[in-house]
Amino acid sequence: MNGGSQVAPVVNPAERPVESDGTDTRPDFPVLDTLRAVGALAVLTTHSAFWAGEYTRHGVWGTVLSRLDVGVAIFFVLSGFLLSLPFLTRAAQRRSRPSTGRYLWKRFLRIGPVYLLAAVLALCFIDANATRGVRDWIVTLTLTNTFLDPLLPAGLSQMWSLAVEVTFYLLLPALMVLAVGRRGLQPWRVVSALAGLVAVSVWWHLGGADRVAEWTSGAPLQWLPGYLIWFAAGIALALLFLLERSGHWARVTAPVARLGRQPGVCWAIAGGLLLVAATQLAGPSLLAAPTHAESLTKNVLYAGIGGIIVLTGVFTSSHGGYTRFFAHPVARHLGWISYGVFCLHLPILHLVMWATGWTLFRGHFLGIWALTLVVSLVAAEIVYRLVERPAMRLKDVRRSSGSPTAEAKRPTSGTSTR
Repeated sequence: MNGGSQVAPVVNPAERPVESDGTDTRPDFPVLDTLRAVGALAVLTTHSAFWAGEYTRHGVWGTVLSRLDVGVAIFFVLSGFLLSLPFLTRAAQRRSRPSTGRYLWKRFLRIGPVYLLAAVLALCFIDANATRGVRDWIVTLTLTNTFLDPLLPAGLSQMWSLAVEVTFYLLLPALMVLAVGRRGLQPWRVVSALAGLVAVSVWWHLGGADRVAEWTSGAPLQWLPGYLIWFAAGIALALLFLLERSGHWARVTAPVARLGRQPGVCWAIAGGLLLVAATQLAGPSLLAAPTHAESLTKNVLYAGIGGIIVLTGVFTSSHGGYTRFFAHPVARHLGWISYGVFCLHLPILHLVMWATGWTLFRGHFLGIWALTLVVSLVAAEIVYRLVERPAMRLKDVRRSSGSPTAEAKRPTSGTSTR
């Protein structure tokens, strides 16, 4: 175990180029694409259940449905892993950090166009938003609602998590400077930075957000500090992945890798943690504000669920039914369009309720869920082809060459562009 030394350059024969000019390489994680679809399905399901009134109608089962908002934790762990990995890899190889400008431009192209489309649709066609003025439009289109308002517009309530994602995107380059420095990858320095993120998040849940709330009309519990533990879990997985590939810290990485290659065990653990989260330890199933202890408990449990689920895609075995299923082209494609499902499913949920005449909290869960899922998948496929993929072709406009790069031709997947 070489915990204090620097990590030697990581050489992985399974890596393939990500940038056309050879400036970066990264392994492919096909299972992670499908896990993004799992997260989107969980979020869609919990919202459908809420609208049907299922949270309080079926005891523990209703509470479990309410806890499927853990899909957001899966998203955040994935982002922490995928976005920090290039920074940590370059540090391990003693190469310069990725270009911040290019990184931010790609982040904007990845989330901006589809979000703006969803926001305009919700503001224009949902009756509850009919009276919103210019100020509301500006705040919504700039994704700053949670910083300025207590609630988001109808049909866009899920976008608090996208605001958290964007804040993390902006923070990550500076965080990687602190975590990596200029001497190559030093594991204990990264671990220290992650410990700092966890400490900030714990403080935020145990009273920090309340102190900030005295000075803002926004919703501090929906700000990045409250979810740093989830992103930290993803960054920790990226560090463990690199250490395992380079043969360092084997006493730590080997058991983690073995666990990741046992997806049945991982999902069983995740299911157990979800059941714990469905108890009063994590607070009520409705939207009532939990106590500080309940808020922190729920946050930590969700970090564990998201982390161990993503673990199955980071250290997955190349053989076995789990990998074959989750790496199947159809399953991966669902992951590629999952961002559209996430952004559009709530406006579509409004449409479903309007078209069917069903009433809020009056049942019809399966009908609401099925219709919302089908229409969301169709809409997401259209948006993927007409908005997401064309937008991502612009990621290389700053390059001198006018020809599209190999990366621009690749699918807009969770492992390549999120």
